[in-house]
Amino acid sequence: MAMEIFTVCRGQQGYPERLMPFADMPARLYARGALPADEQKTAAIVGARMCTAYGKSQAAFFAQVLAANGVAVISGLACGIDAAAHEGALRGHGKTIAVLGCGVDICYPKQNYPLLRQMLENEGGVLSEFPPGAEPLPWHFPIRNRVISALADVVLVIEAKEKSGSLITADYALEQGKTVFALPGRTTDATSRGCNRLIAQGAEIALSPEIILEELGVQKSRTKRAAPRPRYGKEAEMVRKTLAAEPQNLAQLAGSTGIPLQDLTGILLALEIDGVIEEHPPGVYRKVL
Repeated sequence: MAMEIFTVCRGQQGYPERLMPFADMPARLYARGALPADEQKTAAIVGARMCTAYGKSQAAFFAQVLAANGVAVISGLACGIDAAAHEGALRGHGKTIAVLGCGVDICYPKQNYPLLRQMLENEGGVLSEFPPGAEPLPWHFPIRNRVISALADVVLVIEAKEKSGSLITADYALEQGKTVFALPGRTTDATSRGCNRLIAQGAEIALSPEIILEELGVQKSRTKRAAPRPRYGKEAEMVRKTLAAEPQNLAQLAGSTGIPLQDLTGILLALEIDGVIEEHPPGVYRKVL
């Protein structure tokens, strides 16, 4: 995965145009792979490291749909929501970029090294204001969040506790004039309290990826790229046939097909990206006519 580290300085060619309006942006960025293209729409997806299975699946789902429609997904490579967002973008065959709180020659956390390798191999990248060799010190992460929000046209918070680094990102985004979306959750869930508070304070409700695409001015593609539809495995075919009979929610599908929830989520994501099924209304899946 060896990929040369390069630097871009403020005011020089290659420095992201999105950062230029803000005086507190880094004078120099270190990067590997690709930086976000100035003309490409971007969305940051951030959230809790200690997230729920629901939060993780939603992060991957939103990222996959956004990436499949040409939106670059930006996050921080942390465990939990960040990693799910990067993974979802890769499944959507799109670009995903991580802003690190350490040097770009360090993968933090170490268990995300395979994910980092996939990102770099698929035209994505990593960047940091900290020089190579810089350790992932705690104070690095809150300040790197201003770069995540500045690189993004919109920011989506998936799950966040009442005191969370994701809320710092949201605050930066609001100061920068960006639109902030938050995924609503149960009031009894600690990981949803931050998102619910954002919504109470005026953040947009993330009911579906389509709402974010509309905010970005992106028309959702109804057709696949010029490639034959893949043949699906037995379990995916079972899901497709079940939804052809009647729309069902996730719990109903699990009962109808006997497929474990953790496997079912991935199947639904793949079928939706291929345009075979759709989620409408939110939480209910149906075959596309």
